[in-house]
Amino acid sequence: HQYIPEKVGGTELYTQTMGVSQTAEGHEVAIFYPSIAHQTLDVEDQGGLRIYHVPCGERSANQVFKDTVWGNEQLTAAFQEVVTAERPDIVHIEHLMGLPATLPHYLTAVNIPYVVTLHDYWYGCANGQLFTNYDQSNCLGPRWFLNCGRCAVARAGIQHTKLLAAPVAPLLAWRQQKLRRVLGEASRVIAPTEFVQTMYAQMGFDLSNFVLIRHGIEVPTGKIEAAKAQAAALERPSTPLNLLYIGGISPQKGLHTLIQAFNQLPEDAQLLLYGDLHVFPDYVAELEALIDHGGIRLCGRLAHDQIWAAIAAADLVAMPTHWYEASPLTIDEVFAVGVPLIASKLGAQTEKIIDGQNGILVPPADPAAWQAALQDVYDHPTKLAHLRQGIQPVRTVTEHLQDVMALYHQVLSGD
Repeated sequence: HQYIPEKVGGTELYTQTMGVSQTAEGHEVAIFYPSIAHQTLDVEDQGGLRIYHVPCGERSANQVFKDTVWGNEQLTAAFQEVVTAERPDIVHIEHLMGLPATLPHYLTAVNIPYVVTLHDYWYGCANGQLFTNYDQSNCLGPRWFLNCGRCAVARAGIQHTKLLAAPVAPLLAWRQQKLRRVLGEASRVIAPTEFVQTMYAQMGFDLSNFVLIRHGIEVPTGKIEAAKAQAAALERPSTPLNLLYIGGISPQKGLHTLIQAFNQLPEDAQLLLYGDLHVFPDYVAELEALIDHGGIRLCGRLAHDQIWAAIAAADLVAMPTHWYEASPLTIDEVFAVGVPLIASKLGAQTEKIIDGQNGILVPPADPAAWQAALQDVYDHPTKLAHLRQGIQPVRTVTEHLQDVMALYHQVLSGD
């Protein structure tokens, strides 16, 4: 639904990594996505990986919603043209947001199997995150779609969401009906974590064609070892806590909780927060107003090749999220460097972080609990060595790719 460089996020990076890796193994791979910048349907060859840029221009959130539910003739025609030209053995749908929900039905009609990877909860939640717009709380899915209606009304900036939810609810129900069919007709639906499967079951989806394939990451051993050596060479006190955050700067990431907790720590502790400061400027202003500690810094975006050095220089990496993370690869990147995490006891994080073994789990949205946990680490720094020893090798992209390719072969052989 988006692609690099126009959009750089977890789904886009995953799609690029898979495409490049599959191409390197000798497979023919093409990526189709709606482009903001391109004016015509163009195909670009990137080292054998074909990228189809489909013009759609800037679209509002409402237009993206409409294009999925009601369709978009231009995108539909372009998709059919590309499928006819490529004649794929199989199609892997990474995300369908802003693309017509009828595109997979065309694949079924021309006998091309497809699989879907769930990168979030979008097929059951128009927000994608199961995090409400009207009171910023976690959601377990539609309740007669009235809560979905409230979210839609709140997202439009309208107050009195309860009063207007009922007229909007049927539209959200119709949307989910369309997307249920997309997943239902898929040969396989890939869930990256058990938690994602559980949440889709909670939303009433049939899991009979679901399969669990955990993500993996690229592990640049040379860069990681260099980053560790650089960090070891730094002259730094042995007692203060050096805490790091890398990720989105948005309310659901819970940075206000982290800052409130960190404000209470001794002044020689340090917290570096890396992330784009321009996406939610009002929230950034709120965070700046909350900061009451000389060691807290909002550092802006961090280039991906600098992540390893930043992690290696930290004692502990924080993930104070308030929402249900689906499969946070940041955890794997941090573990690849050998650094433990402190994270909210919520969502898929609990599948990777084992409290007291390789990290610390804390109740979400609870500044007092976070302050107590951080103070404990500050007061007992030897705990960090124990947590580092509990970190296990991470799953690699190569291992993940092998599982995905095996799934393709199962689908194509009719298993």
